[in-house]
Amino acid sequence: DIVFDHVAFSYNQKEKVLSDVSFVAKQGEVTALIGPSGGGKTTISRLAARFWDVNQGMITVGGMDISKVEPEKLLELYSIVFQDVTLFNNTVMENIRIGKKDATDEEVIAAAKLAHCDEFVEKMPDQWNTMIGENGSELSGGQRQRISIARAFLKDAPIILMDEATASLDVDNESLIQESISKLIENKTVLVIAHRMRTVDGVDKIVVLKEGVVAEQGKPQELKQQKGIYKHMVDMQMQSNAWKYQ
Repeated sequence: DIVFDHVAFSYNQKEKVLSDVSFVAKQGEVTALIGPSGGGKTTISRLAARFWDVNQGMITVGGMDISKVEPEKLLELYSIVFQDVTLFNNTVMENIRIGKKDATDEEVIAAAKLAHCDEFVEKMPDQWNTMIGENGSELSGGQRQRISIARAFLKDAPIILMDEATASLDVDNESLIQESISKLIENKTVLVIAHRMRTVDGVDKIVVLKEGVVAEQGKPQELKQQKGIYKHMVDMQMQSNAWKYQ
């Protein structure tokens, strides 16, 4: 479990990002962070991996206070799939192998296939040995995202942090990746930042953040009945999806 216990955090003295955040992301469950922009969702995912230390309160992972765990040791427990994928001017193969440095070529390709990378890689001039340019400049957003997901498959860590991992994919690719992600997250602790409400309908728990505090939390069905922020966000997105250009 990842436990946030009365966590407060600010990047500098003036700008408080989180005020008093408490929630539990349970092992074997998918917990989605949602809410208006600037509510603190991304900050929470980065604090969970100890990119920074909290100003107040405590975060524990499996009962360990993470402020007492070496950041490098802690990161071994996490697979991170964020929108801003960091890629290197190297081959497709080596960019995926970052997930597990000692992986064999066969293991890399197996992970890549789970993330449906083979569909675009096998059309490339040198296939798995194709150089992808500085920060993946030769790839589309969706292809970069799939490499990031392949790394997570390869690493196979017990905790997965995701930032709407399918945001830069078209509908066909998205359904393939969603299917892959459902395999990736089996029996793991998953914390996902969600922007689209249809992606959170099947999660175990939703934590709604607004202006640095937890405004609502519970199962999707419970929150829909409360008619609060979550229900409003679902309704707004349904309206925008139904809107047609006249």
